[in-house]
Amino acid sequence: MTGVPPAWAGLVDDAAIFPPGNAELPDAVATYQGRSDAWYAELVGPLVVRDTDLPNVPPDVPVSVVLTGGAGAVAGVAAVATKKDHRLVAVEAAVRDLDDLAGNVRRINAAVDAARAAGDLADAQVYVELPQTDPTPDWLDAADAVAEAEARLKFRTGGAEAHLFPAAATVAAWIDSALDRETPYKCTAGLHHAVRHRDHETGFEHLGFLNVLLATRVAFDGGTRDEVARVLDDQYANDLVAMARQSDLAGARRWFTSYGSCSVTEPLDDLVGLGLLESPHE
Repeated sequence: MTGVPPAWAGLVDDAAIFPPGNAELPDAVATYQGRSDAWYAELVGPLVVRDTDLPNVPPDVPVSVVLTGGAGAVAGVAAVATKKDHRLVAVEAAVRDLDDLAGNVRRINAAVDAARAAGDLADAQVYVELPQTDPTPDWLDAADAVAEAEARLKFRTGGAEAHLFPAAATVAAWIDSALDRETPYKCTAGLHHAVRHRDHETGFEHLGFLNVLLATRVAFDGGTRDEVARVLDDQYANDLVAMARQSDLAGARRWFTSYGSCSVTEPLDDLVGLGLLESPHE
């Protein structure tokens, strides 16, 4: 198997069962297991599943579990994973109490701490999804609470409706807030392709995962929010590829850890097509 360079290793979390892919869980598991010997297998991180799906996933499949019940669901997921010896890579929890963001994060932190004290969760990472707003004082307090627990942030960069696709300036502010707290983050939704583009069917403006990775590099190197936003807005593949070839993308991956995508083939095809990943079959 040809190794995948560090800049791309584990970049794509396989979220095949989530919209718009909506794969059936057995099909998603079979496809995940079927690519284990593929030359690009190292591009893919864990299979992303809901907590309600976990009992139906083979224990040897690495999983990132999205909680559907908030902080109260942590204990059950942790116990099931330990009992069934699941390869639990991460737990992903969304803040639900919009009137007390930081308090909600602390409740998640407390549930995680309790699970770990009981001998569960072990090495699993914890990602906390904050609301899709420009950072307010309450939002920043919640980010502080994530950082205090040494958890990670999760940013939603798309969805089924136009308003779920955040502006570049908003994403630049999220990245700045994460780096300011030395907090790694993942993204979810909308990042199927490498380069920012307008979807010809929906008309939605999608960020590109290459844009986000390069923007992370620029922000880490001291770029202003406006400079970071310009990178996020760039739709010219040649510009982005040239920039990528001159940037320490592997270093940026310390902060932008991965993103969830219902498709693995789309980002793979983009990376190969842009000449950023070499296929042994070409």
